[in-house]
Amino acid sequence: MNTRQATAGDHRAIVGCVQRWWADSRTPEQARELSLLLPRLFLQHFARTSLVVEDASGIRAFLVGFHSADAADEAYIHFVGVDPQLRGTGTGRDLYGRFFAQAAMAGRRTVRAITSPANTGSVAFHRALGFDLEPGDKQVDGIPVHTDHDGPGQDRVCFRRLLDAA
Repeated sequence: MNTRQATAGDHRAIVGCVQRWWADSRTPEQARELSLLLPRLFLQHFARTSLVVEDASGIRAFLVGFHSADAADEAYIHFVGVDPQLRGTGTGRDLYGRFFAQAAMAGRRTVRAITSPANTGSVAFHRALGFDLEPGDKQVDGIPVHTDHDGPGQDRVCFRRLLDAA
């Protein structure tokens, strides 16, 4: 498998991956709605900081992230997907590690990410990678949650990870 910088031309394939890979845990409509979190603009404006893992069969994993325009020492991981056949193989951990290294080389010292409180797998994954949970305004199953973070009823768990200097 090859890991490379994403391109705007990867957009259609990545959206297709989201709709397929999350079909086991969502209805087709919910999977389509999830893919709407990845408009083309992310790969038009943040391809340099986004990554794709591919093999002869196509895209097998991706990470869409960027360096903050407003917080000069921060980076943000917006969306990550790993083919269900590769989950648990270290592919996601490798993508995060590459993003961390890239961010540190650019002078970023903090990486942020968010997830839904219901996504317990994502919470566990981020914690295993050394992310801290940011204090929220309520707790759900012992996890700090930010009520209405992304709009009414869109509660989120917010993560922060400090990077070592490059």
